[in-house]
Amino acid sequence: MAGIETRQVDADEAGMRLDRWFKLHFPGLAFGQLQKLLRSGQIRVDGGRVKSDTRIAAGQAVRLPPQITSLDDNHGSGKNSSSGGATINGPLTRNTIRDRNDLDVLQSMLLHEDRKVFVFNKPAGLAVQGGSGVNRHVDGMLEAMRNKKGEKPRLVHRIDRETSGILVVARTRGAAAELTKAFRHRTTEKVYWAICKGVPRKREGTISTFMIKERTPDGDRMRVARHGEKGADHSVSEYRVIDQAGQNLSWIEFKPVTGRTHQLRVHSAHIGHPIIGDPKYFDIENWEFPGGIQQRLHLHARQIRIPHPDGGVLEVTAPLPAHMEQTFNLLGLNESDAEDESANY
Repeated sequence: MAGIETRQVDADEAGMRLDRWFKLHFPGLAFGQLQKLLRSGQIRVDGGRVKSDTRIAAGQAVRLPPQITSLDDNHGSGKNSSSGGATINGPLTRNTIRDRNDLDVLQSMLLHEDRKVFVFNKPAGLAVQGGSGVNRHVDGMLEAMRNKKGEKPRLVHRIDRETSGILVVARTRGAAAELTKAFRHRTTEKVYWAICKGVPRKREGTISTFMIKERTPDGDRMRVARHGEKGADHSVSEYRVIDQAGQNLSWIEFKPVTGRTHQLRVHSAHIGHPIIGDPKYFDIENWEFPGGIQQRLHLHARQIRIPHPDGGVLEVTAPLPAHMEQTFNLLGLNESDAEDESANY
């Protein structure tokens, strides 16, 4: 019969309910119509009758009758998809983020792209997700990067709004499951760079505390919990001092073992060396900001090593944001020193 087609289930769609598969590929198909076609046997999987809640497997063949093949399969729908090529010159600021369209901003942030993964260099000041007083955020902007099937890229982790640097996003449902698993099982290694007040006596070590969220007049914040305090979560961070500017400031590399909210910001303050420019956790009274350094959070998600959904390890490094690059120049810090020091770390 003319008009009948067969479509193969992709590997990333394995385990999906059949009705959700149809919603993904044929958003114009009403659920009632789908049920009618299933009951009459006009839709089949591998030649057999199925129900709407049937879980499909990779490689299975879905029979599509003419009523469905005539529908718009979300191709040419006018939704943007990423070509991965174009970038926008110039540093991202709050104003440029507001003035540019979402796709331009995301492409200007793009560090790595393949068929499963995007890696962005998120600018400081841009939220990852929505919340109180947040009008624009990465999760909402990702609507502009839906693929031809209508799939929106998925967040698999988060970084603070005022923290810059590496943000990994899955392009498919299957990739999201694999990447989320890597973060949950701690097979991912994340490296952060920070400029902190003072210089730790021990140049490298591990910070291990329990942390808990508390409400304050200035909003929610995390703090180190008291021994045995109910609701606290264990948090562990490794650190090393890469370089210092006298005894006033230090360049510290952090590797979070756990992933608690504001973990590095709380841990650095806990050891007496808070990150400069942190409006929430910098608690040193009467400390004057060094001249020429911008009063912004100096915390940057520098690098990530993560198992790739297709195998192997994906390693990506994010260049410093403009305000931290300025600080490095003023203090005479050299990025290559991080590699020299790591040989002994």
